[in-house]
Amino acid sequence: MAKRKQNAECSGSDDDGDETRSLVDVDFEFFDPNPDIDYLALKRLLTQLFQADAQLLHLEDLADLILSQPLVGTTVKCDGRESDPYAFLTVLNLHVHQNHPSIKALIAYALEKSSPDTSLHTTLQGLLGPHGLTSENHVGFIFSERLINMPVQIVPHMYRMLTDEIQWALDDKEPYNFSHFLVISRVYKLSAEEAAELQAATPRTKRQKQVLVSASSGGGVFPFHPEDDCIRKFASHAIDYTFSHAQPREEEAFGLDTGGRMMLIPAARLRELAAALADTFPQPS
Repeated sequence: MAKRKQNAECSGSDDDGDETRSLVDVDFEFFDPNPDIDYLALKRLLTQLFQADAQLLHLEDLADLILSQPLVGTTVKCDGRESDPYAFLTVLNLHVHQNHPSIKALIAYALEKSSPDTSLHTTLQGLLGPHGLTSENHVGFIFSERLINMPVQIVPHMYRMLTDEIQWALDDKEPYNFSHFLVISRVYKLSAEEAAELQAATPRTKRQKQVLVSASSGGGVFPFHPEDDCIRKFASHAIDYTFSHAQPREEEAFGLDTGGRMMLIPAARLRELAAALADTFPQPS
């Protein structure tokens, strides 16, 4: 049974200028994860999230683990329960599953990628190092990814449902009592020349305008998902990092230099974060 239906207007382009847009009304349905249907799509979304480093993280096992807890987490589909999910959000307890091969790899990856930030790395060592994994301060890994054309307005609903499901799990004495949440997402980088070209260009889309503002303030790293800027405001620590196995982009080559973003969020702020996402990305009227 669907958790909820959301009607949204989807455009084939992000252009918000004077050009005519092609709009399509789509019903997005929210479902519990389905281990019999969602495995391949979930694995693809995990590969999309970790990009060049996917080979390090036992994604087949990680997908199986995520689907083994179908009462926590949400998929978003457009063609009913039997169709592939276009978006996914859930949480895994890194302490409870610390001996699972995929979680061991994920913890090692988080510790390695946090090492340039002494404060974050020390905090994660205290939470996920050998001594931290025996403590009562459990860390939840929030996995959230979606296809590129999915509207950001689905995200607040998914986070709200996640906060409710965590509370219901706690009421049932399930192991979802977290002190922190770890979020890993994706970023892309612009060179100084690319940023200068963007500043000189006339912005035509909402996304271009967002990037232009960031570029003009001296930035060069931008999130793939606009909600990450909101999520980062609630993080006690955050770092943007390069992929271990990324291939350098050749000069003048088409494409983007991509990397990852890691954010550590106090668990007590999750419901506040969900409310902020709803305010920032309201459902279209």
